Amino acid sequence: MSHPDPNGPAATRPWRIGDELDNPVTKEHARIIEAPWQNSTGRARAEMTARVGARVLGEHLHPGLVERFTVLDGELTVRRDGKVSKLVEGQTGEVRAGQWHDWWNAADRDARVIVEVEPGERFAHMLETLFGLAQLGCVDEKGMPNLLQMALTGREFSDTVQFKSPPPAVQRAVFAALAPLAHAMGYRATYPQLSRSQLAPDPADVAAARAAAPWRATRRSPDRGATAVAGPDRRCISTWLAARGS
Repeated sequence: MSHPDPNGPAATRPWRIGDELDNPVTKEHARIIEAPWQNSTGRARAEMTARVGARVLGEHLHPGLVERFTVLDGELTVRRDGKVSKLVEGQTGEVRAGQWHDWWNAADRDARVIVEVEPGERFAHMLETLFGLAQLGCVDEKGMPNLLQMALTGREFSDTVQFKSPPPAVQRAVFAALAPLAHAMGYRATYPQLSRSQLAPDPADVAAARAAAPWRATRRSPDRGATAVAGPDRRCISTWLAARGS
C-alpha cells in the first residue's frame, strides 16, 4: 500500500493521557503524559521508549518550537549542530528552535526518555501522521514516506519540521512540482484516520483538568482596591477549546 485511503473512516476517539503511539520502523514508543490543551504554553509531553537501535528519521530542525529530552533510564546519543553528545540518566538536553539535530540509541538496552515539545499541537499531528504511515507499511526501511507522500506531508508540516537532506531549498522546489501529481494519485498531507490529535478532548478529561488546573481570583483590599491573587489558571483550557470550536 503506497498511502492510506484518503476517504477512509475518520478517527473518532481523541488521544487521552496514558494512550500510546508506536513506530515499528524507527523503534520509538511513546506514552502521552501531557496534552497541549492542558497548559498555557501548548506544551506536549510523552514518555518515550527508544528501543535498542532506535533512530529518528534523520537530521532535522523545528522552525518554531523547542524540544527537550530528559533521560530516565539508559542513554540517548544526540547530535546538535554537528556536535555529538550522550545523555545519561538524569540529564536533560534542549534543542532550540531552528537548531539542526538528530538522535539515536546506540546502547545495548532500551532508553526511557521524557520528550517535551513546546508548543506541541502541530508536532503531535505530524508525529501521529508519520507513526501511522509506518504502522500501515507506507514508509521505507528508515521510516521515511515516499517522495509523493512527502511532497504533501513535508509541505503541510514545514512550519514544524524540516529535514537537512536534501537541502531545504531543493525540497521546496521538488515538493511544489510533485504536489499536484501526488494529490491526483490519492495522496493527502494528512489522513482523517490518522488525526486523533485534531479531535476535541474527551469531556471527562476536560472536567478533570479544570478541576485540577490553576485558577485566578481577585480580592479587594481596603487600601489597594482590587488585587489579583495568584493561583491555578484555567484560561488555557478554555482558550484551546474556543479555538477548536468545542
